[in-house]
Amino acid sequence: MATIHLYRDDSYLREFTAKVVKVHENEVILDKSAFHPESGGVAHDKGYLEHNGRIYNVTFVRHDKQSDDIIHIVEDPSDLREGIEVKGVIDWERRYRLMRLHTAAHVISAIMYRDYNALITGGQIEPEYARDDFSLEKFDRRVFQEAIDKANEIVEKDIEVKIYYLSREEAMKIPGIVKLAERMPPNVKILRIVEIPGVDIQADGGPHVKRTGEIGKIKLLKVENRGRNKRRIYYTVD
Repeated sequence: MATIHLYRDDSYLREFTAKVVKVHENEVILDKSAFHPESGGVAHDKGYLEHNGRIYNVTFVRHDKQSDDIIHIVEDPSDLREGIEVKGVIDWERRYRLMRLHTAAHVISAIMYRDYNALITGGQIEPEYARDDFSLEKFDRRVFQEAIDKANEIVEKDIEVKIYYLSREEAMKIPGIVKLAERMPPNVKILRIVEIPGVDIQADGGPHVKRTGEIGKIKLLKVENRGRNKRRIYYTVD
């Protein structure tokens, strides 16, 4: 049975208890986990597992797409074994930064799609900053500065970020539900939807803040010309 992805329903869950399903070398699989894996262009969580007072540092987390398991890379899992119960603790400072930047990315991509019909061709969100590549013909820093300014106006409105589920068939009928130029949502029957009413709606599996006001002020760091129809933006949040 696949790992239950707890973060999908509660991005604010910092601690949880779970049973160890499998240990192989430094890989640990639990029956459920709040750790977000490296996926969807969002960096993985860090933190630790605890059992009988011993701490097991989680240094990397990945998603096995075939089994849907979350695989925790642990520094030294020598005393962990199948069937025992552990407590998982998320590095909250890291996670919350990722959440704020991830929601900021949705706001920015919505503005770029609305105003310039630009799609995302690549990107990565780290705790310190985020970068996105957009399919845009003209290279003009002012375009991105204006998009950031508009995004900050949306942040200040403190709009609720809604998360819910739709059938794939129903979701794919929504205009703009996919803003990735070269990737479609996973081929599953039910899609997780992240909606900022009046701003954006996307199929997305990662952690987000509950309101845009939590993002903080978005700052443009730099813009790069990465070749034909590929403009890269770097930004962060206060």
